[in-house]
Amino acid sequence: MLKPIKLENKNFLSSFDLSKKEVKHILELSKNFKKNFLNIELKNKALGLIFDKASTRTRVSFQVAMSRLGGTTVDLNPKTSQIGRGEPIKDTARVLSRYCDVIAIRTFNQSDLEEYAKWSTKPIINGLTDLEHPCQALADFLTIKEEFNDFENVVLTYIGDGNNVANSLIACGALLGVEVRISCPKGYEPNASIINKARDIYKNKNLLKITNDPMSAASGANVLYTDVWSSMGEEGKKEEKDKHFDGFTIDSDLLNKAHKDAIVLHCLPAYRSKEITDEVIESKNSRIFEQAENRMHVQQALLACLLT
Repeated sequence: MLKPIKLENKNFLSSFDLSKKEVKHILELSKNFKKNFLNIELKNKALGLIFDKASTRTRVSFQVAMSRLGGTTVDLNPKTSQIGRGEPIKDTARVLSRYCDVIAIRTFNQSDLEEYAKWSTKPIINGLTDLEHPCQALADFLTIKEEFNDFENVVLTYIGDGNNVANSLIACGALLGVEVRISCPKGYEPNASIINKARDIYKNKNLLKITNDPMSAASGANVLYTDVWSSMGEEGKKEEKDKHFDGFTIDSDLLNKAHKDAIVLHCLPAYRSKEITDEVIESKNSRIFEQAENRMHVQQALLACLLT
């Protein structure tokens, strides 16, 4: 029976914290959890959730994943705890380390996440920062693996803002050797340090392409992926960004440029008729809700690896 392996890094702050072997193991473990082939009990283990940003899928999927492992979850709302009153991270992290066995954090700055990891004696998981969304990328690549069986010759095209999701797709794609194309308007490209790290990992540096032409990026792609154009905290930029992103909507014309058996992904929530049309979301090509379900399975596998 497949068993969780101990990860080399104690924390999961970035997709780069995993090796290729570890990513593949987590994906395989996720498939086994999804098919109910595994029954791993983590009784008396507690997961702490600290969410500075709103959440539906990340919060619920972590809670259900921990419950399925036999553990409990403590939801630490910053608005109703001392976290929201300015308690130093180094104090919060050291206290929570004595209560919880693992802590998942959704916040704005990657540096805050790293500060938690510095002071915590228990594993810290990135539940989303402005820089990365690594748990989402694991779910994305599990969805792709389910569709195509492996990653050989798979082309993943992301259309939209070069945000945290795009950054983690690049990082995880580099580890797995997947061709990743990112298409966004000029000035909205992904993080330069993420791109450079990924190119250092890729054996073939041409497998990572950054372009401002969505049609060329979509041509022959096996996976079309998008996300909201304005992330949480960018509400004041929506009008400006909407103008810049005109032409970057995944619609039937763009989908027709992709491979005939291409699938469509979106990490949700979606603004229908903006970054993606309602028609495409509801099309036979859409795997968006399978992708959303897979958040729970990959996080169950990740928790199992961090806690066993």
